[in-house]
Amino acid sequence: MEQKVPSREEALELLHKYNESDSLRKHAYAVEGVMRYIARKRGDDEEKWGIIGLVHDLDYEKFPEQHCSKTKEILKEHGWPEEYIQAALSHGWGICSDVMPQTILEKVLYAIDELTGLVVTTALVRPSKSVMDVNVKSVKKKWNDKRFAAGVDRSIIEKGAAMLQVELDELIEDTIKGMQEVAEVIGLKGFAA
Repeated sequence: MEQKVPSREEALELLHKYNESDSLRKHAYAVEGVMRYIARKRGDDEEKWGIIGLVHDLDYEKFPEQHCSKTKEILKEHGWPEEYIQAALSHGWGICSDVMPQTILEKVLYAIDELTGLVVTTALVRPSKSVMDVNVKSVKKKWNDKRFAAGVDRSIIEKGAAMLQVELDELIEDTIKGMQEVAEVIGLKGFAA
């Protein structure tokens, strides 16, 4: 099958086909928002970064035991470019994939995947229930409380920031800004102005 550049519509179609859970879809939109924001900031291909962000957890709901490997299978079946498949697999490096993040895109995806979860949880405990008034300080305040967003592996975020050679604060700020751009679609517009 000839490889073509997938569209956002095709990515959304696959996301919705394999993920019925509202929370998994919102996670995909959050990651897409952050990927697009950082791509734009860097002058990179926003569309490509966003699409990869959308499909990175494609198989998570239906095939949790085969996370990443099933994504590879699905994307190959649909004729997706190897570069996109590789990037999607790299976010699971050391957890469920042996594909190490190599490109900047892959390192960003690896670093922000877990971080979006921490930002979501930080937003939800605020009176506003909104990402619009979350800042770096509020996320960092919760960083060392391992019971807070207990499922978020902080070491992966730290490893990702180190791979990118960016300060943790900058990574957190970029993640917040990317998520603020999609606040409504991820349900975190809250009561903030």
